[in-house]
Amino acid sequence: MSRREEIIVLGAGVVGMATALTLAGRGHRVTVVDGAGGPGLGTSFANGAQLSYAYTDALASPSVLRQIPHILLGLDPALRFQPHLDPDFLRWSIAFLRNCGAGSFRRNTLAGLALAARSRLALDQLTERHALEYGQSVPGKIHIYRTAASLAAAEAMVALKRANGITQTLLDPDAAVALEPMLAPVRDEIAGALHTPGEAVGDPHRFCSGAHDALIRAGGSSMFDLPVERIETQGSQPAIVTRCGTRVPADRIVLAAGPGASRLARSLGVYLPVQPMKGYSITAPTGAAAPRASITDVANRVVFARLGNRMRIAGLAEVGRRDTRVEPDRLRALTDSARAALPQAADYDNIESSWAGLRPMTPDSLPITRTIAPGVIANTGHGGLGWTYAAGSAERVAQIIEGTA
Repeated sequence: MSRREEIIVLGAGVVGMATALTLAGRGHRVTVVDGAGGPGLGTSFANGAQLSYAYTDALASPSVLRQIPHILLGLDPALRFQPHLDPDFLRWSIAFLRNCGAGSFRRNTLAGLALAARSRLALDQLTERHALEYGQSVPGKIHIYRTAASLAAAEAMVALKRANGITQTLLDPDAAVALEPMLAPVRDEIAGALHTPGEAVGDPHRFCSGAHDALIRAGGSSMFDLPVERIETQGSQPAIVTRCGTRVPADRIVLAAGPGASRLARSLGVYLPVQPMKGYSITAPTGAAAPRASITDVANRVVFARLGNRMRIAGLAEVGRRDTRVEPDRLRALTDSARAALPQAADYDNIESSWAGLRPMTPDSLPITRTIAPGVIANTGHGGLGWTYAAGSAERVAQIIEGTA
């Protein structure tokens, strides 16, 4: 290992906490800083809970490109773009369109697949080393398809992923019900399904809390309720400057502040191509036909992940939305889509909690993990796969610091 360093990790979500714990495990002195009152209270608080190691398909794709007029008119209930006239959004949008080509989609998807494989191993190592408990299990995942055309498109992706070591099986409706009997109520509504046995689930907020406790046991520290105004690189060390003017220096600063990373990078004169993508989730008791496997309804863009006797249901993607308000009409849209997809998966009349959060999205759906200024490393832009990519991108940060990237 390189010399022991004082490192500040900005952000206490799954990406920040995985990074902090990884660096502490390599002997560095790590302090986590977050404007919230504790770990995992932002984007990581109640996301979809699926660890999608095989489903890393980039958002920018030929299919989305064909749907752009439909999406801009607000006719897609699940995917929306809210245009802005600021230069950063326009620059991001142009880059997104450039990534919608077939070659870019394939390249970005495979790059995500490689990072996800690395992340699976890294998360397993963190979990074992620190005895982390976050309701983790490996129930596998089933994607259900409503049309023959969408099933055929999935078949093409299966061939690509099988060639890269992923185990997946296409199922007809009867085989899907045989594998997951709780799909019986919608058997006549689906054209087929895709089963990926190695996919996992875990509660991201519980992971953040457990990782924070492990960090403290390892000699690290944390500073919560501390909004950061900017990052400075004058002098021999970079430093964060809080809103009350306090300056805290370190040998390195890791910028894992999710959608807030762009603002902090601008204080260094650096542009990060990250836009917020708002998503929603509900958590409810399991229903009469709650599946054991994770389910993704492709047509409705809704995911179901069972966490014990609770069902986490997530969906909707609103690129460019910059607030975290839980809007009743959008929450109702998610709930209605979930009911339509799996009417007995959850007790929809007794929703225990609802949530909205901003996922940091890059034009190519791949996280940015690189040095952006002297002593400052960005680790952001994980989009809807932050939970999946967190431990792998943490390993990348460690390699950058140790000069082995």
